[in-house]
Amino acid sequence: MANDMMVKELDQVVVRFSGDSGDGMQLAGNIFSTVSATVGNDISTFPDYPADIRAPQGSLTGVSGFQVHIGASKVFTPGDKCDVLVAMNAAALKTQYKFAKSTACIIIDTDCFQASDLQKAAFKTDNPIEEMGIKQDVIAAPISQMVKDCLAETGMDNKAMLKCRNMFALGLVCWLFNRDLKIAEDFLREKFAKKPEIAEANIKVIHAGYDYGHNTHASVAHTYKIESKIKTPGIYMDIMGNKATAYGFIAAAEKAGLKLFLGSYPITPATDVLHELSKHKSLGVITVQCEDEISGCATAIGASFAGALAVTTTSGPGVCLKSEAMNLAVITELPLVVLNVQRGGPSTGLPTKSEQTDLLQALFGRNGESPMPVIAATSPTNCFDAAYAACKMALEHMTPVVLLTDGFVANGSGSWKLPNLDTYPEIKPQYVTPEMKDNYTPYKRNPENQVRYWAIPGQEGYTHILGGLEKDSNTGAISTDPENHNLMCHLRAEKVAKIAVPDVEVQGCADDADLLIVGFGGTYGHLYSAMEEMNKAGQKVALAHFSYINPLPKNTAEVLKKYKKVVVAEQNLGQFAGYLRMKVDNFTPYQFNEVKGQPFVVSELVATFTEILKK
Repeated sequence: MANDMMVKELDQVVVRFSGDSGDGMQLAGNIFSTVSATVGNDISTFPDYPADIRAPQGSLTGVSGFQVHIGASKVFTPGDKCDVLVAMNAAALKTQYKFAKSTACIIIDTDCFQASDLQKAAFKTDNPIEEMGIKQDVIAAPISQMVKDCLAETGMDNKAMLKCRNMFALGLVCWLFNRDLKIAEDFLREKFAKKPEIAEANIKVIHAGYDYGHNTHASVAHTYKIESKIKTPGIYMDIMGNKATAYGFIAAAEKAGLKLFLGSYPITPATDVLHELSKHKSLGVITVQCEDEISGCATAIGASFAGALAVTTTSGPGVCLKSEAMNLAVITELPLVVLNVQRGGPSTGLPTKSEQTDLLQALFGRNGESPMPVIAATSPTNCFDAAYAACKMALEHMTPVVLLTDGFVANGSGSWKLPNLDTYPEIKPQYVTPEMKDNYTPYKRNPENQVRYWAIPGQEGYTHILGGLEKDSNTGAISTDPENHNLMCHLRAEKVAKIAVPDVEVQGCADDADLLIVGFGGTYGHLYSAMEEMNKAGQKVALAHFSYINPLPKNTAEVLKKYKKVVVAEQNLGQFAGYLRMKVDNFTPYQFNEVKGQPFVVSELVATFTEILKK
C-alpha cells in the first residue's frame, strides 16, 4: 500500500526541472521553490535557459532548465548536481543527465521519447536509458497522455492541455517530497487570476501528478521530507535577485524622502528590474523606457539634476553605450546608480548566461580620469542590501555608482525574510545650506569629504549651470586652465577614495589558514561552500569575499598579505586579481578563472584549492 511507504528525512536535496523552453520548467521550478520557502526551508535556485527566443521543439539547443537546492538549514548554492532530474523530453535527458548524481531519481515523459524525438536528440538507438548507461531509478510515465485524460472534459484543445504537462511533473515531485499542494494552488490562482479556468486546469493536473505518485509508489522505495531546523520568526518569500534589487531601490528612495526615477532600455538579463519598478507607481516610482541605452542614462541624469533618486539599468553591452552619459554624471557630480547585470560577452555574447567579465569596464571603462564607486551583490537576497547601499552612497557622496550583479544572481532566488526598514541606516544627501543662498557655486565642497553641495533647480538663490565641459572649482564657469583641471581631477578621485566602506571580513580559519580564498560578487555561495567543505576535511582555509570594489576596504592589504597562499577565484580571466595587484604592493596570488557562462562547481573548486595547498 502507498500509505505504508517509508518517509525518509533529508537535510538537503537538489531538484532540476528540464524540458523545451515552452514546457514551463521555470514556472514549475518557481512554484516548487515558493512551496519550499513558505514552509521554512532555505533555498537557492538557478534558472538555466537558452538564448533562443524559441528553439525548434525537441532540439538539443532549446532545452531550458531550473535547478533548486532546498535545505533544512542554510544553503549557499543551487548545488553541483541534482538528486531528482525531471526530463520532459529526449533532448532534456540527453543534455541534462550530466547534472544528475549517480544516485539521482529521474522522471521522464515517455510520450516525448518517440522515434522522432530520439532522432532530434541525436540518439542512435530506441532505448535512450540503456544507450546513456543510466543505472538510477527512472520514473517513466506517459505524462502527456495522462494530462490529456485528466483534462478531457474541460473543453480545452490539445495544445492548451499539453501546456499543463509541467504541472503533472510538479505534482509528482511534490508527492516525492511530501509537499502540501495548497501553497501551489494559491500561487496558480494568483498568477492566473484573470484566467481562472487556466488556474483550475493546472491545479487539477498537479493533483493528478501527486495522486499518480501516491497510488503507484512511482518506482521509488521512499518519499522524503525536509524539516526546517532554523526557524527565525518573520515573513518570508522566495525572491529573485532582480526583484530584490528593485525593492532595494524603492526602499532607499523611501528612506531618503525622494521620488525614484528609472531611465532604462530593455536588455537581458536586466529587464525584469524595469518590469518590477513599473508596477509601483503608487510608491512614487517613475519609469521611462527609452529609445536606446544612452538616452536611458541621460534621462536618469536629468531626473537626478531635478532632485530625484535616479537609476539606470542595463547589462554589459548597454554599459558600453551608456558610458558617455555616465561620464557626464561623473563631471557634473550628480547622484546616479548604474545597475549592470553582467552576462556573457563580448558583444552580444551569451545573453542568458552569467559572468563577472565587466569588472574592469565598471572601474575604468570611460574616457578621462573618471572615478566611480563600484559595489557587487553577493547573492539574490543580498541584492536588496547592495541596491540600498549603492543608493545611499550615490546620494550622500554626489557621485554615480556602479552596482554589479550577474545573470546567476539576478535570475536566481533565495528565501528572504522581509526586512524592517527602520533598522536600515538613514540616507542624508548633502543639500545646500541657507547660509549659501545667493553665494552658491556648484562645486562648493565639504572640506572633510570633498562632496559638493546639492542644489535643486527652482530653489531661489541657488541658480547654477552644470555640463560636460570642465568647470572652475570656485566659480563653476567653463575652464580650460591646466591647474584647475588637474585640481578637479584630483578632487573627484579624492572624493571617491574617502568614501567609508566596511572592512572585508575573513571567514573560516581566519587566524591560521594555510590558504585564503578571495572572490567578489555573485560567487560568494560557491566559494563559501568550498571553504566549508575543506574545513570539514581538516584543511585550514579562509575566505575573504569583497562587496566593495572601489574604494576597497581599508584592511584589504593587511588581509591579503597575512596568509601564506592566496587564490583569487573569479568568473573572468583575472580582472579582480589584476586590480588587486595594482592596489596592493607585491601581491602575487594564485588564480582560478573560468568563463563558461555557468556558476562555479563546488567540487571543482575544492579539487583546485587542494592542489594549491599541496604546492
